[in-house]
Amino acid sequence: MSEQDSNWKYADDIVSEADAVQKARAQSLELGITAISPGTGAQLALIAAASDAHNLMEIGTGAGVSGLCLLAGSAKSVLTTIDSESEHLGHARTAFADAGIGANRTRLITGRARDVLPRMNEDSYDLVLVDADPAEVIENVEHALRMARVGGTVLVPHALYKGRVADPAQRDAVTSAFRSLIEEIAASDAVVSALSPVGDGLLQLTKLG
Repeated sequence: MSEQDSNWKYADDIVSEADAVQKARAQSLELGITAISPGTGAQLALIAAASDAHNLMEIGTGAGVSGLCLLAGSAKSVLTTIDSESEHLGHARTAFADAGIGANRTRLITGRARDVLPRMNEDSYDLVLVDADPAEVIENVEHALRMARVGGTVLVPHALYKGRVADPAQRDAVTSAFRSLIEEIAASDAVVSALSPVGDGLLQLTKLG
């Protein structure tokens, strides 16, 4: 194991996840969903807490792992979360209930991101997480930036996409999309951005006025 891999493993292993998150993570594995890493989850909770985020949007619910992390970071927050699979949303609803999160703190929407997002309000969310179909990541981030308020933050986990983005020899469509997104965001003066190597990458961008 390389030194870098050892650091990643240590950063994940040091995280103490709540029982509800562990159960949701096990459910994700059973469903074949790639959940965020424990280290990424800890960063999501920290960012939600540090930004005092109240209105949260999640594009790609999965079994509820990332939603639980976001909600844990801000006790007064309300999460709107979208997934194309009703089965996933059912498991997420159970995960939220297991964590003691009231139904009034979550709004679960079934539908494809490309169909739902154009109908969502602009400049309305403190924090938007983009973790749906990786092939649509650029379009989803564009919507996320539209929906985020000025000063709001957009988070994109899996941004290094299985370690492929940093390898210029990898040119498949999804890897190229993530690479283009990262490069475009880094060059933009409309956001402040940072790319963290936690998990398999967490792209963070805050919308400027």
